[in-house]
Amino acid sequence: MAATLSAMVLAAGLLVAPPATAHPTPPRECATPSIDRLQQWLASGEGATVPATGSLLVPRHGGYEARVTFVNAEWHVAVVWLGNQFEAQADLSRSAGFRLTYSATDDLYVQLRPASHWSGGAQWATVVPSTGGRVVTRFFSFRPEAWAAVPELGAPAHTYASALSEARGLVFVGKTPNELTFRGLRVHRYVPPCR
Repeated sequence: MAATLSAMVLAAGLLVAPPATAHPTPPRECATPSIDRLQQWLASGEGATVPATGSLLVPRHGGYEARVTFVNAEWHVAVVWLGNQFEAQADLSRSAGFRLTYSATDDLYVQLRPASHWSGGAQWATVVPSTGGRVVTRFFSFRPEAWAAVPELGAPAHTYASALSEARGLVFVGKTPNELTFRGLRVHRYVPPCR
């Protein structure tokens, strides 16, 4: 899987320079546990993960990080609700992309799931490359050419433009064992509301 995903990263031109105005000053964190004001980092119960369900947030140096382990060679799912509740959605059509601070021991995907087509694996996705377990910060563009279907999961029944305009969440999926840590996720031109 790693060779195929790495080829997709290069072909899509995924790792591009972020816009200079992504967030000039960091937004204040929420009163309850959050990472860049995102409060809902969840293990969905799909695939063997540690934790199996519930919040991925754990304390770290006066703040929080999200940790999840994907176990076995099967599809796993970890979810971030962009509006901090399931019913919320965000219009990201004017956003250039998002900056992710993370570590991963293998490649995986992140899917952009809209409110109207939340369920199912047939979603618009982009590759999140392995970091070899090191914490790195990368910018992931919302340019349409950087997003595609995951062949094994099927083609989306909705347009990429609709996924951007009614984004409910970013969903991290992978089919291999993986140790994942998330320390930052900032979406250009979008500040999540605290709930």
